Amino acid sequence: MNKAFDVVVCGSCVVDVLVRPVPLDRAIGGGELLPTEPMQLTTGGIVSNSGITLARLGMRTAAFTYVGDDQWAEFVRSRYEAEGIDTSRLLTHTKTGTSTTVALIADSGERTFLHAVGAPKLLNKGAFLSQLDFFAQSHAMLLGYISLLPSLQDDLPEVLGALRGVNCMTAVDASGTGGTLDEVAPSLPFMDIYVPSLGEATHQTGLTNPEQIINAYRAAGATGVVGVKLGKDGALLSASSGEPVEIAPVTPPGPVIDTTGAGDSFIGGLVCGMLRGMSLAEAGRLAAACGARCVTALGATTAAGDFASAAELAGLQV
Repeated sequence: MNKAFDVVVCGSCVVDVLVRPVPLDRAIGGGELLPTEPMQLTTGGIVSNSGITLARLGMRTAAFTYVGDDQWAEFVRSRYEAEGIDTSRLLTHTKTGTSTTVALIADSGERTFLHAVGAPKLLNKGAFLSQLDFFAQSHAMLLGYISLLPSLQDDLPEVLGALRGVNCMTAVDASGTGGTLDEVAPSLPFMDIYVPSLGEATHQTGLTNPEQIINAYRAAGATGVVGVKLGKDGALLSASSGEPVEIAPVTPPGPVIDTTGAGDSFIGGLVCGMLRGMSLAEAGRLAAACGARCVTALGATTAAGDFASAAELAGLQV
């Protein structure tokens, strides 16, 4: 079917201030002066991280979320437009500001966040259902993060069902603790793709074994692609109730500088692969390559590149 977009990325949209290096292995005392590298201003959250990853992979990408009526919103718009992302549904909300984060990054690449959720937390059922005609123009939507959208949580099953009703594939990602399985379970039957991190999945299910976690999601009603992101150990994915597919890790093409956004890059690569008609193993390998490349530069999307280079890093013959 002819559609205007490949993916509409929805939800968390953040302006990030990146601070590095910060010693995260000890307490920082009051009044202490820490020397750092020059701080950087960039965008974060799944709309930015997955959206830019998808756009650079050649996917026709649009953003759907709320920003505030402030200077941060103009920065987000200009950044997205420079990446070729459609901003016609980057909606201004006047009751709160654009979401902002300070990322404190250690030499190892580990990070701690200071975060103001801001406007995206006000996304609700009405916002999505009023834009169904827009989503009908896209092959897929990617929404994040399931644990950070309180105004949408209870209505998410209805929203995902409505999006499927206009022939829009649904992918959902988690963040933070991931919430609980009781919160996630009602939406699982309406998710075409759901692959949280091991930490998020463990918090949701109480399990640490990835295969058992997948079984728990299936028992809770999941019918689409489910899995667990395993960081440097790759991922485990399942397209059905059959045998899961092990995704071996991809070696980063350089030293690890910053792990911010690696999970978002992974899910962006996975959605891209699925839309291109790859097998689950191939799409997972592409996703792993996107995540591996992400960690080699400061910022969630600095190292993101085109499809050909990602496929080469993944060892795919395409």
